[in-house]
Parts: sequence; C-alpha cells; structure tokens
Amino acid sequence: MTADLVVVEDLQVHFPIRTGALLGRTTGAVRAVDGVSLSIRKGETLGLVGESGSGKTTTGRALLRLVEPTGGRVTFDGVDVLALRGEELRKLRRRMQMVFQDPYSSLNPRRNVANLVGEPLRVHGIASGRALDTRVTELLDLVGLPRNAGARYPHEFSGGQRQRIGLARAVALDPDLVVADEPVSALDVSIQAQILNLLGDLQQRLDLTYLFIAHDLAVVRHVADRIAVMYLGTIVELATAPALVGRPLHPYSRALLSAVPIPDPRVEAVRERIILRGDIPSPAAPPPGCRFHTRCPFRQATRCDTEIPALREVRPGHTVACHWAEEIEAGRIRPAQPAAALAADG
Repeated sequence: MTADLVVVEDLQVHFPIRTGALLGRTTGAVRAVDGVSLSIRKGETLGLVGESGSGKTTTGRALLRLVEPTGGRVTFDGVDVLALRGEELRKLRRRMQMVFQDPYSSLNPRRNVANLVGEPLRVHGIASGRALDTRVTELLDLVGLPRNAGARYPHEFSGGQRQRIGLARAVALDPDLVVADEPVSALDVSIQAQILNLLGDLQQRLDLTYLFIAHDLAVVRHVADRIAVMYLGTIVELATAPALVGRPLHPYSRALLSAVPIPDPRVEAVRERIILRGDIPSPAAPPPGCRFHTRCPFRQATRCDTEIPALREVRPGHTVACHWAEEIEAGRIRPAQPAAALAADG
C-alpha cells in the first residue's frame, strides 16, 4: 500500500467575528473548517467536493499554511507543518504548491509570463540568468504553451492558457503535492477537458500528488482516486471514487450525485432525484447534532437533531458520518417526502 504523504488530524480554521469600529471585542467565530481528518497517499488524487461555503478552499489553504489553522495537526512526509517557522517553512513550501481557481486574478498583470513562471525559481535560488530562461522555456513547453509566450502578458491569453501558466508556475520547483483549487470551474466546458488531461499528464510525468478541490462531482469522479465529501466544515463521507459514485452512503452525497446529469434519457427519466431545500447554514452558527439535518430528507428527529455523528467505517475504506447510513441504503428509511414533492419544493 502506498504511504501517506499528507495526514490531517482534527484540522480547525476559525475566523473571529469582531464588533466595534476598529479593534472591537470578539463576539463569535466563523467555523470554516471544524474538525477535518483525512490522508492523501503519495501519487494519488484526492478529490474534495462540496457546495460553496463548505470549507473546501480553506482546508486546502490551511494545508499549505496560507491561512493559519486554529487547531489540529497537519503532517507532510512525516514533518509537522504547523510547527515550522521561518526558513524551515519556506524550504518545505518548495514541495507544496497551489493552483488557484481564477486564472484571471491569480496572475500579476504587470509582469510577463517569463517573470511569473520564473519567480519561484528566483525566490528559492534555484536558477538565474541563462539557466533560468532555459528552465522557463522548458516549463512553458511542458504545459503546452509556445516558447515565445514568455515575452507576453496575462491579458493576451485565454482563460485556459492562463491556467496553463498557473500550472507551469506551480510545478516549477518539482513539488510533491499540488493543491488544485477548482482549477477548471472558471473555464469553458470545451477547455475543461484539456486542462484535466494536462493535470493527469503532469501527474504521470512528474510523480505528483493532488488535492483536487471542486464542487462538481461530474468532474471529480473522472480524475480522483478517492473522494472526500465536505459539508459545513466537516467531512461527511470518504471513499474510493467508484465506491462513492456507485454506492453513496451519506444523504448529502446521494443528493450531489442525483444532480449529475446522465446522458441516457431512459435512465434520467426514472432515477430518483433528491433536491435539497434551503441553503447551507451559516458556519458562524452551525446547527446542533448532525449539521446536515436541517436539509436532510432522511432526518430522524430525535437522534439527528441532538447527536453529532462520528465519521465511521461502514465498508473497508469507506467512511461516513451518518447515524442511519445502513438503514437508508437498505431502504428501511425512506425520504420524508417523495422525490416529486421535493422537486416541487425546490
């Protein structure tokens, strides 16, 4: 079995809520990430999915210390990331890079592509002068950009090309881990497949490990080895991609998958749709008990409203945070309303 490259234990990122004109008192906290535990094996792609506001991006940034965790533990290749300071943290960051969601805002418009891609090499003292120019040209070629692209500026490129520039910058230091934060969500559908294929090619050629963050399960199911489903700051289900897509256990995962279109009108016409009512609650005031119970069609009032479900292993390698996962899968607990009624309410 492949060794774990990243191990996250009870990760918490809470942002204080302050009142007052300048430095007011703290009156609460936004619990963006609230007790996340997972591992990423070397060489795999772990997909992290969920709605906007579930804490996916904050989790990815916390792994790299781009935001400071409030609590928990992050271990990278046996090193406690949260204990590092100064030069030690700077050296470790050579092995951990990030591709940002928006290729339009993540590139400095005042610098040309050669400067943008070569910046990590200069900052870490890897190359300079002619050697730097040669390495930048190699990186542009690696991501499918013309060699003369280095003299041009970000505004001269399309969205897909800008994301290729971001990828070239991310792999410039030969990292082990790349956190890809919704790398295709801002792109046209016709371009998404090209970037996904490029990510797969880079993974094979450079032996990369990915944390692939997205809200679209239709994309993640094709690129991830395992998938973690996140809701309101917590992991509610984690399994291999075929297991989670084929037999989801958590009601939230079932709802997400039911929204993925199937290119077969006969299957689409008869399959059960689970349409969630309402919005995701505020992370500043998460509901008691199971955090999903306010929207869950399988809610059982007594236990779901008061008892926090543990993330437990139901099948080998398949964990879920639901009190009634086995009963729901077996059909012993049905939705409170028929799927048609849920659709009408939505």
